[in-house]
Amino acid sequence: MPSIIVLDDLAPEGLALLDAAEGVSYEVRTGLKGDDLKNALNEFDGAICRSGVKLTPDVLEGNTKLRAVVRAGVGTDNIDKPAATRAGIVVMNTPAGNTISTAEHAIALMLAMSRNVPAANQSLVEGRWDRKKFMGAQVAGKTLGIVGLGRIGLAVASRAKALEMDLVGYDPFMSADHAKSLGIELVEKVEDMLPRIDYLTVHTPLTDETRGMINDAALEKIKPGCRLINCARGGIYDEAALVKGLESGKLGGVALDVYPDEPCTDSPLFGMANVVCTPHLGASTEEAQTQVAVEAVELLTAYLKTGAIKCAVNAAALDPKTLASLRGYIDVAHRLGRLSQSLTPSGVGSCRLTYRGTLADGDTKILTAAFAVGLLEQAMGDEVNLINAESLLTERGIQLVTESSAQQGAFRASMTVDVSTGEASHSLTGTLLGADMPRLVAIDGYRLEAFLDGCLIVFTHKDVPGIIGSIGTVLGQNGVNIAQMAVGRNQKGGEAIGVLNVDGEPTDAAIEAIRGIEAISSARVVRLPEAGTVPAWLG
Repeated sequence: MPSIIVLDDLAPEGLALLDAAEGVSYEVRTGLKGDDLKNALNEFDGAICRSGVKLTPDVLEGNTKLRAVVRAGVGTDNIDKPAATRAGIVVMNTPAGNTISTAEHAIALMLAMSRNVPAANQSLVEGRWDRKKFMGAQVAGKTLGIVGLGRIGLAVASRAKALEMDLVGYDPFMSADHAKSLGIELVEKVEDMLPRIDYLTVHTPLTDETRGMINDAALEKIKPGCRLINCARGGIYDEAALVKGLESGKLGGVALDVYPDEPCTDSPLFGMANVVCTPHLGASTEEAQTQVAVEAVELLTAYLKTGAIKCAVNAAALDPKTLASLRGYIDVAHRLGRLSQSLTPSGVGSCRLTYRGTLADGDTKILTAAFAVGLLEQAMGDEVNLINAESLLTERGIQLVTESSAQQGAFRASMTVDVSTGEASHSLTGTLLGADMPRLVAIDGYRLEAFLDGCLIVFTHKDVPGIIGSIGTVLGQNGVNIAQMAVGRNQKGGEAIGVLNVDGEPTDAAIEAIRGIEAISSARVVRLPEAGTVPAWLG
């Protein structure tokens, strides 16, 4: 009989569901730390936790019993996911449980900030009737910018639409047609919306791409009087920049529920005029806590009874035979996803993956998942993995189609990726040389052989003499060494495409200089994993 340990306080509805679950036993042991926690985890098949317990590498080391951990909530920062993966432990969360509560809190902060509710209440508490002091702003007819159009972002959008707001959104993996059907005008870059919006709310993970999204440079572009809300992750807004924006009057207000370091009781924003702050209350409703508890129990019992995996935030252990036979091509698929994202950074509407030769007879589902991870991970960070990547694409209205052909073509095995935005498309074909050398062998119909690793410069040009020399001169002047070069053309003197592997990161000025060469029509920098490196879930 599978056994479950409950490590943190859980809503009564969750415990009642455990009581009613047939063929499953459970115990509640809260407040465990150190060796007590480590020993307890080795007694049970599954665990449910919230944010209180810390599942660190030392308490997971050597575990041979535990098969799965479910976090009753979204954030899994208290669980060391690489350590869990190494131990073969599936980590799941409950992303849907707090969607409505978090969306409602974002709307509540927006309204409270717009109508000066906290400050007006405080003035009454202190015995003053400052009615004229707290002139507010209505939200109807105003434009709300939403960065991140996943579950919570879309829930905010539907509520803002009911408040008669105009909606502008950014999500690199939502199609324009799907956004339009939801009443959202999609933009290609966050900075495109900044001069137009009256309010901005963010609903993304904290990644290298989103950290400091609103900084001093962004405030120069933002519409005067814009009000900012953050119920997602601390650090997406640069707090020092927010202070400057409020002091200068460029910002009309700031409302925060999250902070770079939590718990947070000291911030320069606390007490400033036109600022509303709450202590990470987005999911703090009775309904949300009940829902995540119930969802956690349902996820864990389903996994322990049937092996069904949903909402995993780490990669489930791969079958050793599958891993051994496809390891190199999993790496190829992941790198093609990264390359597709770099060449088509926004507005992806559909992806078609075609497997040829010996790949057609294998487990292509894992290859498709690896491609989807590569496509999404730059924007979504650790939130995307082999388990959830395809569903995240579908969630954003992106069509993902796969097909297989036993015909080998030029290689024993290869995969082709066709990515379309509706207005433009790219086709990439990759294969594996030897056991561990991923190669790009075709791009947009041009055959070549390029290394799929490190820093690449992908450029299109007229097939005329002197192109490579001109590019080499620019890079040499900027101290960038060319490591490898591949050029493809379909006919002499026609259009051609080139891929350069370079040893160093070219500056923006260097790329602009390359684009300025007369025969060059486009040039883009692509950053792929270094040769020989694989993601943690594959290592």
